[in-house]
Amino acid sequence: MIEAVVLLSGGLDSATVLAMARAQGRVCHALSLDYGQRHAAEIAAARRVAHTLGAVEHKVIPIALDAFGGSALTDPRIAVPEGETTGIPVTYVPARNTVFLALALGWAEVLGARELHIGVNALDYSGYPDCRPEYIAAFEHLANLATRAGVEGERFHVHAPLIAMTKAQIIREGVRLGVDYALTVSCYQADAEGRACGRCDSCRLRARGFAEAGVPDPTRYR
Repeated sequence: MIEAVVLLSGGLDSATVLAMARAQGRVCHALSLDYGQRHAAEIAAARRVAHTLGAVEHKVIPIALDAFGGSALTDPRIAVPEGETTGIPVTYVPARNTVFLALALGWAEVLGARELHIGVNALDYSGYPDCRPEYIAAFEHLANLATRAGVEGERFHVHAPLIAMTKAQIIREGVRLGVDYALTVSCYQADAEGRACGRCDSCRLRARGFAEAGVPDPTRYR
């Protein structure tokens, strides 16, 4: 059996990645980071998704990225944009995926797992630099330089199966695999009950994805 650590945010993309890894026969250890984001609803969603999609274990680790701020997702003084944005938006959390993958790598080495799975996407995304294929390749290279397992020849692989998919393609694949997207939360500013704003960039990408996929949108809006 091949063991894998799957980063699970509680959103649409990471839920799909977990379902894909399980369908490939992976023994999935789900990892969620409570990093000081605006709401706890996505952590509650991650717990639901991990249980429903058959993760053998689910860890939630607190890290205080809000101590640095610098993002609309970790600093309440910075407003979440509700219209079209250009360039790298203020919802970018500095070095977030690097921090998340580093923690996933550490846990994987302890578990004896050699696969990391992450739901980054380079097509329907918000312009984040740590969602690009070259970033994933660079982190995989780092993982094999910076760990005892890598140095001793047990190579790590970082899997980003959604990286070249549209949001509609991701949704169709998830539906095929039985993902219940009503369990997920993608909104950047969801309320305490997990209801979406319907206006932020993440909400607009999600809604457009369901429309283009021809799949009813189960998102709860406030």
